[in-house]
Amino acid sequence: MDIGVRKPGVTSSQVAEHAGVSQSAVSRAFTPGASISPKTRQKVLASAKTLGYRPNAIARSLITNRSRIIAVVMAYLENLFYPDVLEELGRALAAENYHLLLFTGFMDRDSDPVFDQLMQYRVDGIILASTSLSSELSEECATAGIPVVLFNRTTERDAVSSVTTRNREGGKRIADFLVAGGHTSFGYIAGLENSSTNRDRFQGYAEGLAGHGITEIIVETGNYSRSEAQDAARRMFSLTKRPEALFVANDHMAVAVMDVARYEFGLRIPEDISIVGYDDVGPSTWSSYGITSMSQPVKRMVEATVDILMDQIASGEIEAEHRILNGDLVVRSSARLPQSGIVARDGQQIYRPREG
Repeated sequence: MDIGVRKPGVTSSQVAEHAGVSQSAVSRAFTPGASISPKTRQKVLASAKTLGYRPNAIARSLITNRSRIIAVVMAYLENLFYPDVLEELGRALAAENYHLLLFTGFMDRDSDPVFDQLMQYRVDGIILASTSLSSELSEECATAGIPVVLFNRTTERDAVSSVTTRNREGGKRIADFLVAGGHTSFGYIAGLENSSTNRDRFQGYAEGLAGHGITEIIVETGNYSRSEAQDAARRMFSLTKRPEALFVANDHMAVAVMDVARYEFGLRIPEDISIVGYDDVGPSTWSSYGITSMSQPVKRMVEATVDILMDQIASGEIEAEHRILNGDLVVRSSARLPQSGIVARDGQQIYRPREG
C-alpha cells in the first residue's frame, strides 16, 4: 500500500528512486522513532519536498493499526479551565507524536452519544473531561483495548482510570480558611450536583465547617453555568440573612456571583461578603476579581493523564489507575484574611495554616 498524499503520479517508490534509497527507507523516514540514519532521512525528506510527496496518516494507520489519535470529550469550553487543559493536552500529546480530536457538548450526561462517532476514527485512547461513559461502554472500551482516562472526575467503576485533585481536602481547606477569617455564616453555590467533583468539594466543605461546630450552610445550585450561577446568587443575596462567606464550586461561576453581588446588590467584596472559588484559572488572577481560589495543577494533571494513556497503549494492558494530585489555596482579594496561616511562595500568597 502506498502511504502518501502527493502530486499526481508521485509515489513513495519514486521518492525512493529520486533519493537513491529503498522504499522501506522512505517509510522509516516518516515513521517517528524508526531506525534510520540522519543522512538518509535528510535525503528522503529533500526528495519528498522536491516531488511534492507527504505521508498519509490514515493509510499508515491501516498498516500499523495505530491512528495516533487521542479523542478528547469535553463537557463545555465556557469555563476557562478547559481551554487551558485543552492547550496543555495538545502540547503533551504532540510531544508523544499523537494528535487530539475534540468532541464537546455533554456537560450533564454520559458521553455515550458520541461513542460510535468517536470510534469511527479508530482512536488509540480516550480522555473524558468532566463527563463519563456508561458502565457498558466502559467495559466495551476495555474489551477493545482502548484506554480511557477520566480527567477532573472520578468513578466508582474499576474499569476506567482517572486523574483528579483532592477535591474533598480542598473543600475542607476553604472551610478552615473562611472560619479563620472570622466569618460566622456560610453559603455554597454548587456545580452539577451529581458530579463527583461537586460532591467531594461540598462534602469537604461541610466536614470542615462541622469540625468548627458549624452545621448550617445555605446552598444554591449553579450547575457550572454562568447564567444559573447568577440566578443562584440572586436567590442567596435576597435572603434576610445572607451568608458572610460563600464558597462557589468553580471560578467560572464565582465571576458571575461577584458581578451580581457588586452590580445588582451593591455588596462590597470582601467587606460585606467573602467569596472563594475553585480551579485558579482565568479571571481569578485578574485584579478586578482577584479570586481566592483552590488551585488545580493543570500541567501536572495533563502529564499524569498522558502518562497513563501512553503506558496502556504501549503495553496493550488496561488496568485502571487513579492519580490524585494536590493543589493550593491561593489567597487574593475576594475574601477576608485570617490573622495567620498565609505564606508566600513563588510570588503568590498561599493558605497553609501549619506553616504559617
